[in-house]
Amino acid sequence: MLFDEGFIEGMRRSTADALAAMQRLEEGAIANSDEQRRVGHYWLRTPHLAPTEAIRADIERAVQDIRSFVSAVHTGGTKPQIAQAFFVVLVIGIGGSSLGPQLLSDALGQDDDPMILRFLDNTDPDGIDRVMADLEDLLPQTLTIVISKSGNTPETKNTMLEVAAAYERKGLSFARHAVAATQPGSELHQTALTDKWLRTFPIWDWVGGRTSITSSVGLLPAALQGVDIEAFLAGAADCDRITRNTEALRNPAMLTALMWHSAGEEQAKRNLVILPYRDRLLLLGRYLQQLVMESLGKRRSRDGEEVLQGLTVYGNKGSTDQHALVQQLVDGPDDFFVTFIEVLLDRSPGASILVGPDLTTGDYLNAFLHATRDVLTDRGRQSMTLTIGELNARSLGSLIALFERAVGLYAELIDVNAYHQPGVDLGKKTADANLDLQRRVLGLLRGQIKPADANQPRLSAWTVEQIASALNENERLETIFHILEHICANPDHGVSHVAGSTPVDARYGLGLHDR
Repeated sequence: MLFDEGFIEGMRRSTADALAAMQRLEEGAIANSDEQRRVGHYWLRTPHLAPTEAIRADIERAVQDIRSFVSAVHTGGTKPQIAQAFFVVLVIGIGGSSLGPQLLSDALGQDDDPMILRFLDNTDPDGIDRVMADLEDLLPQTLTIVISKSGNTPETKNTMLEVAAAYERKGLSFARHAVAATQPGSELHQTALTDKWLRTFPIWDWVGGRTSITSSVGLLPAALQGVDIEAFLAGAADCDRITRNTEALRNPAMLTALMWHSAGEEQAKRNLVILPYRDRLLLLGRYLQQLVMESLGKRRSRDGEEVLQGLTVYGNKGSTDQHALVQQLVDGPDDFFVTFIEVLLDRSPGASILVGPDLTTGDYLNAFLHATRDVLTDRGRQSMTLTIGELNARSLGSLIALFERAVGLYAELIDVNAYHQPGVDLGKKTADANLDLQRRVLGLLRGQIKPADANQPRLSAWTVEQIASALNENERLETIFHILEHICANPDHGVSHVAGSTPVDARYGLGLHDR
């Protein structure tokens, strides 16, 4: 990393302030000012540090409940409706409610796991159909976990309803195969209690989605698959302990944050390229995209000044990157820095065969990593390397905790709030407005809504401009066009169109036919 010799010394005051802010966070200070809530993912792996005895007890009780439920499922004490035992876990969630469990499953899964995991993480009908087709014969043996902190996330709720319908088509009770992970008192929590689902597990208001992997969000699916969640939590706690060090040079998370600050020249001028040299860590890049970009991508500083901060994350896996990204990294624009992740132990158990003179496949992988690193260094391109002895539950817990802490510290250095997401919330509100617009378009076409202009005649076939005018939505004409194109492409709403000489000349209505 190309930082000046005096950089770390010059950042001493900012470093001390960032570490002090992190200490206040762990002690229970309000972190998300938008919602007036704490952010306490660090307590999940070290409950005795929680600011109240009640929170400590809640955390410990939740982990014990997960252990008890998983034991009952694995031993047959908790059974599905007609099958002898559960064999598949279907996880429904989105964002942090899915990325964390997917990473744990892919990174730590083994051939002899007691259960296999499948995921639905989008409101995509085709994606839902693909997964459900794979589970067609296994549905009687499938335990479904619905993960939604708020309990009314549209993507998760939609997918849950699709999956519940699939169980019903099989003559199965969804409730007898369902578990919820949600905030106590949420809509999902009430549904689970009313319908008598198998269990509910808590996601507290102080657990953010992108830092929820050490809560029931990550622990429950992982434990059902067979992952050692105690080791995972211990690894995260190990890293938390090390990264509380007030000496920057002995604090790997603080060093990481400082290197991000230096490489970005304080103005987000470079992207973070994640290159893990291990197939099992392929999903780490996707996981870090949310953790880093949702936390740091902020238009304004804490005091309201426009700063347009962020840290773009992308990447691949080694040595696949040799044939994908490296050409541009070596010869293209200097708008990035790389974080290599090296795993020393190639395979476990057993030794590797030789595929060349005294060389194994792992030797090649290691050589490619350091060759890429050396070439980038020779070209003046910056990189960091994180090395772990072997990939297991404990080391993965430490790796995730390192990035969590680095994100929090870096946010302090650039003076943004890492724990709110106004951009995401704005996107949700805009989606709600578009869905409402679609309902109004359908109402107009069905004659249920009168045109805004009382003198405008009712039509059996409407152009986009006529619909926009009738709804008094002329500024949203393009959105209306895309809504109409989508609903006409599907049979669900009974709307069709007659093509015109150009797309905007097409006419839309009920029961029309192209000509």
